[in-house]
Amino acid sequence: MIDLTLSNPTQAGFDYPEEIEEILGRAGGGMGYRPQAAGLPEARRAIQGYYADKGIGVETEQLLLTASTSEAYGFLFKLLADPGDELLVPRPSYPLFEFLAGLEGLETRSYPLRYGGAGWEVDVDRLAAAIGERSRAIVLVSPNNPTGSFVKRQEREDIEALSRECGLALIADEVFADYTLDAGQERGSFAAATDLLTFTLSGLSKVLGLPQLKLSWIVIQGPEKERHEALARLEVIADTYLSVGTPIQEGLPELLRLREGIQKQIGERIRGNLAFLKERIANLKNVRLLACEGGWYAVLKVEEDEERLALELLEEGLFVHPGFFFDFTREGFLVLSLLPEDFPEGVERLAKHLVK
Repeated sequence: MIDLTLSNPTQAGFDYPEEIEEILGRAGGGMGYRPQAAGLPEARRAIQGYYADKGIGVETEQLLLTASTSEAYGFLFKLLADPGDELLVPRPSYPLFEFLAGLEGLETRSYPLRYGGAGWEVDVDRLAAAIGERSRAIVLVSPNNPTGSFVKRQEREDIEALSRECGLALIADEVFADYTLDAGQERGSFAAATDLLTFTLSGLSKVLGLPQLKLSWIVIQGPEKERHEALARLEVIADTYLSVGTPIQEGLPELLRLREGIQKQIGERIRGNLAFLKERIANLKNVRLLACEGGWYAVLKVEEDEERLALELLEEGLFVHPGFFFDFTREGFLVLSLLPEDFPEGVERLAKHLVK
C-alpha cells in the first residue's frame, strides 16, 4: 500500500536532529509548572525572533500561545462571536472549520476560491455577497490547504477594505507559509503591522514538521486600542484552559533554531515530488495538475468520477483523497500529499491506471 494522503512528516522518512530529544529532556527535567496565560516570555521571544528573521516586527505582547491551531481557532471564535453568529470560510479547504464553529454554536458561510489561467484566487465578489448581518470574521488560509494558493497582495487589499467596511476581523492561517513550491518565492505575511484587527496563526506542527509537539501561536495586529482589548480578553480565555505545557515552551528557543535543516529536507522533498508529478502526467490526456504555490499538497483534475477512481486505486494499493473530502464545489478532483518517500512509485501506479 502506498499512502499519498500522508500528512505527518515524522512518518515520511526525514532525518530529525538528535538534539530535539535532548532539548525536550532538559526542558522537562525540572518538573516545574510556570502557568502564564499568554505563554512564557522566553517562548514568545523565540517566536518574535522567528518573525524577525522574515523581516516582520512583532512584539512579544502581541503573541499568545495555544496548544494547536485548532485550539487557537476555538479561542478566537469565543472572542469574536456569540452563538448563532457566522464566520466566512474558504471553499475548498481542509474539513475543519464547520466542526470547530459548531462546537462554539456558530455557523459558517463559505466563499469560493476560483481557478483561472493564473491559478487559484479568492472570489472577492462572492465573498462580499456571503457577508450577512451576523458575520463576525473572515477566515483566510495562506497558502490554502489543499489548493496551495497564497493570498495575493491585491486580494488582501480588497479583502481588508471589505472587512473595514463591514466591521469584520481577519483570521489568517499561515501554518504552511514556510513551504513554497517555488524556492525563490517570497510571500507577505498577515502577521505584519496593519490597521485592521487581524489574528495570524502558525505553529510547530508545520514550522518544525513535528505535530506531536503541541504548540502554536496567535499574532494579534491592528489598531492599538482594539489590539489591547482583544489580547486582554484572549488572555482570560487562555488562562481558563492553560493548555500549553511548560516543557515545550521552555525548549522552544532551542527548537526553533533547528527549523532550517528540517524545512530544507521537507522543501526539497515536496518540490522534487511535484516536479516528478508534472513530468510523469504531462502527456496524459485525462488528467491535469492544477497550479500550486505552497504547502505540501497537489490537486489533480481528472475526467472521471473521483470517488469511483479513488476506490479503484485503493484496490490497487494506492490511497488518495477524492476532492469532496476538501469540499470542492465540482466533481473530478484528486488530492495528493507531496510528503511520502514513495511518492514517485505511487504516481507511476496512478498514471498506469489512468491510461487503462
